[in-house]
Amino acid sequence: MAEAHQAVAFQFTITPEGIDLQLSHEALRQVYLSGLRSWKKRIVRLKNNVITGVYPASPSSWLFVVIAILATMYTRSDPSMGLIAKIQEHLPASGSLSVQCQTVVSAVVFSTMLWLSLIFTMKLCLKQLLSYHGWMFEQRGNVSNTTKVWMMLVRIFSGRQPLLYSYQGSLPNLPVPAVKDTIRRYLESIRPLKSDSEFERVNTLAKEFEVSLGNRLQWYLKLKSMWASNYVSDWWEEYIYLRGRGPIMVNSNYYGMDFMYAIPTPIQAARAGNILHAVLMYRRKLNKEEIKPSRIPGTFIPLCSAQCERIFNTTRIPGEETDTVVHWKDSEYVAVYHRGRYFRLWLYQAGRMLSPREIEYQIQRILDDPSTPAPGEEKLGAFTAGDRYTQTLTLNKRSLDCIEKAAFFVTLEHEELDKKGDDPDITLDRYAKSLLHGKCYDRWFDKSFSVVIYKNGKNGLNAEHSWADAPVVSRMWEYVLATDCFHLGYNEEGHCKGDVNPSLPRPQRLTWDIPSQGKASCIFILVAKKLLVAQVLADDVDFHVFAFRDFGKGSIKKVKMSPDGFIQLALQLAFYRDRGMFCLTYEASMTRLFREGRTETVRSCTSESCEFLRAFENGEDVEVCRRFCRSASEKHQQLYRLAMTGAGIDRHLFCLYIVSKYLGIESPFLKEVFSEPWRLSTSQTPVQHLEMFDFVNYPEYLICGGGFGPVADDGYGVSYSLIGEDIITFHVSSKHSCPQTDSHKFGKQIRKALGDLLQLMTNNQKEASRSEQNHSPKPQSKKEL
Repeated sequence: MAEAHQAVAFQFTITPEGIDLQLSHEALRQVYLSGLRSWKKRIVRLKNNVITGVYPASPSSWLFVVIAILATMYTRSDPSMGLIAKIQEHLPASGSLSVQCQTVVSAVVFSTMLWLSLIFTMKLCLKQLLSYHGWMFEQRGNVSNTTKVWMMLVRIFSGRQPLLYSYQGSLPNLPVPAVKDTIRRYLESIRPLKSDSEFERVNTLAKEFEVSLGNRLQWYLKLKSMWASNYVSDWWEEYIYLRGRGPIMVNSNYYGMDFMYAIPTPIQAARAGNILHAVLMYRRKLNKEEIKPSRIPGTFIPLCSAQCERIFNTTRIPGEETDTVVHWKDSEYVAVYHRGRYFRLWLYQAGRMLSPREIEYQIQRILDDPSTPAPGEEKLGAFTAGDRYTQTLTLNKRSLDCIEKAAFFVTLEHEELDKKGDDPDITLDRYAKSLLHGKCYDRWFDKSFSVVIYKNGKNGLNAEHSWADAPVVSRMWEYVLATDCFHLGYNEEGHCKGDVNPSLPRPQRLTWDIPSQGKASCIFILVAKKLLVAQVLADDVDFHVFAFRDFGKGSIKKVKMSPDGFIQLALQLAFYRDRGMFCLTYEASMTRLFREGRTETVRSCTSESCEFLRAFENGEDVEVCRRFCRSASEKHQQLYRLAMTGAGIDRHLFCLYIVSKYLGIESPFLKEVFSEPWRLSTSQTPVQHLEMFDFVNYPEYLICGGGFGPVADDGYGVSYSLIGEDIITFHVSSKHSCPQTDSHKFGKQIRKALGDLLQLMTNNQKEASRSEQNHSPKPQSKKEL
């Protein structure tokens, strides 16, 4: 361990003859190699900053410009139109240089200025090109000439292999929609949910807001959008996440699962060795910016990668009124929890990353450690599970800092999951609850993410939500799972491959000094209170996780519908059958087409979807139902496109609300907007590393996505993933305390709704295929996710 090496690097004793200094050369070598690794990272970071800074040009293009200018001057031409001569006149050391040297230096200075000007122009052009979103609203097979020219220009500017953050300086800022447009779309979204009298009341409030307070608040937002990179993201992080004083466990954190059916090895330490090493491999690629920038699936359009900066070495630090997200540049260890004890596990030695076999060896040492938890140590994690701190944990700051500054957190469970003979449905449900909240004290919910390794080798993760959204963590986790099984692998005995260095220092046990009496005894009381709050919340969560295998997006695309729009209609139908009513529905979209973009809301319950559901459930003519169904799907796609391109409803209204609070002005309209509950909260988790999996030849290695807790006390949370062409996974959550919700019952309604919708549209497709056998298919609408 680095601290241990530093502590024994030198020793001295005072004798009558003087000071006897003894140096440990091996310890000094370890310190030197560790520092060398740190300096290598700094150099790589500097190099990447230069490459990213000049993108879409390259550093070598500077030499090309210099040579071109010098070659032109050799032909006795002056490409600078006199600027080189002006520069030569003002050279500070012109007296000590020959005339020829002065000319060359002036030419190099001019070439550099010209090169920087060209880079600035290219960045500005690329930013303007990426501000065009008309392509998203066009039909496949019917692309306008404008879009064709735009595509060609974007390809020209994006020809070189970009680094992870290469596009950051060229992404456009999120635009501020007009107040009247946002209010119009808002009123349209609530029309099917309100009676005539209720709608008229809200409409009156909206019109009054539009002509009075709205324009004043809008002025502040436009001012902020000119100054800040994104007028939403910082307020969204602060007021939606960090200022919340309720528990983040269940209410905010989310989880990601392992393979649904396969466990590559039953040896806990071995699985931990490969998983942790794969996570470190991803971090190394991230630090070198070797990960390709995220793009809109099926296109070359880049997405913002700013959220990737805080995946590792990040912790949410609690405060009295608001929390803060703190990120450290580097960390060479992870914090590990096992049977009530905390350990620090170093993952680097002598400047190199430990191999999977070496990590397995170290993990096994922790599993075999016979020590018992110190008084009060076992349930300290409950501090991060209950209500946000009214009193901070001030004792044992050194151990607390060790956890907070770790690369990430690891929990070694002493229980098994997915035992043979268990009901797979019950196992998945129990698995989801375990990842989301565990025992309420065996996770550190404030860490950016925590990896959970079960006794039989099953694993998963729990992620804190404030610093980034699920697709960023999902991308990392897909890479880790694929690397674990298809790249690193295991030997015949189930252990990690490679050799072990038995001289590795043992993992360090973190010490906690918490007296059971006196001033510090309040810590025990505070832990008990927070644990009680967390356990009540955890026990109330009802989960149902299942894989829908009857069909997938392949069959949906054959009936010429958007897979996401199809699933959203199915969820609307399932809820309508379950509760006999329509509800305000939240679907998470993303605004990462813009710099520092995060999410926007798609209000999936529309007048068109309600019209379709009424017709379908009332048994109206099949052709009428099909027409209504397509109309509802097209409306959903239109709303999704608007949300992605900065013309959503809820983030704009949210920022107007924040400005009104800063000004101390109460708005009846905004108060009405934010009093409406989201009884159906949905989110799609896209598969981003599909090329790393083979679901045809290895169907048991089916990734399962992840999920989150219910948003409303009387509603459902639904996360879903489209896996390959034939599978859709669903994670349904609700609360036991609500007599109107039942996750398993709602899961059955989802299955039935999916089947009913496909049957409705498939019959139409069969009839159409018979009448159009010799004709090309009609243009199919684009779907971004």
